[in-house]
Amino acid sequence: MHLRAYLRASTKEQDASRAKKDLQCFADERGMKIVSWYVENESGASLARPELFRLLSDCHPGDVLLVEQVDRLSRLNADDWSKLKAEIAAKRVRVVALDLPTSYQLANAGDDFSSRMLDAINGMMLDMLAAIARKDYEDRRRRQAQGIAAAKAKGEYKGRPEDAKRNAEIMQMLRDGKSWAGIIAATRCSRSTLSRLRLRMQEEAALDQNSAR
Repeated sequence: MHLRAYLRASTKEQDASRAKKDLQCFADERGMKIVSWYVENESGASLARPELFRLLSDCHPGDVLLVEQVDRLSRLNADDWSKLKAEIAAKRVRVVALDLPTSYQLANAGDDFSSRMLDAINGMMLDMLAAIARKDYEDRRRRQAQGIAAAKAKGEYKGRPEDAKRNAEIMQMLRDGKSWAGIIAATRCSRSTLSRLRLRMQEEAALDQNSAR
C-alpha cells in the first residue's frame, strides 16, 4: 500500500501546497510515508485535472489517495462525480480526507470484511460531502453573479483586471507561430482568451496599416 497525497487550488494565485504540512503530519502521526505528491491549480468543478488522473494512473490496488478536504477532490456535478468515483473504484483506491474522520481507518484497514464495511461507510460520507461541496460552489457562483449584476446596474462593475504580462507573452507566442494547443498547455489560458487576443492583434495590425498610409 502506498500513500499518495493530492493538493489542489482553483487558481494560479492560490497556493496549492498550503495543506502539505497538515498531510505530512497526518502520515507521520500514523507511522506512514507519503510516497508521492501531486499538486495542481485547477477547478474542483472540472474533471480536467491532469495531476489527479496521473495519481490514479500511478496507483496500485489498496493505495491511499490522501487529501486535506473532500472539496479538494471534488466540487463536481453528480454525473462527473460518478465518473470520478468509478475511476477510483476501478483502481481500488482508498480515499482518506482529513475532514472525514470515518476515512482514517482505511489507511490501516486489515481484514477484507473490515475493509468492505469501512469502504461502504466512507462511500456514503464521501457522497454527502461531495454534494455539500458542489452546493457551496454553486451558491458562491450564484452570489458572485448577483453581485456582478448589481454592480453593472450601478455602473460600478469593471471586471477582472487583465493579466497584461501573461497576455503579452501569449500574443508573442501567436506571432512566433506556436500552436494553440501548445500555448494552452504552457499558459493554461482558455481558447476564448486566445481568440480574443488574436482578434486584438488583428485589430492592432489593421490600425498600424492605416497609420502607415
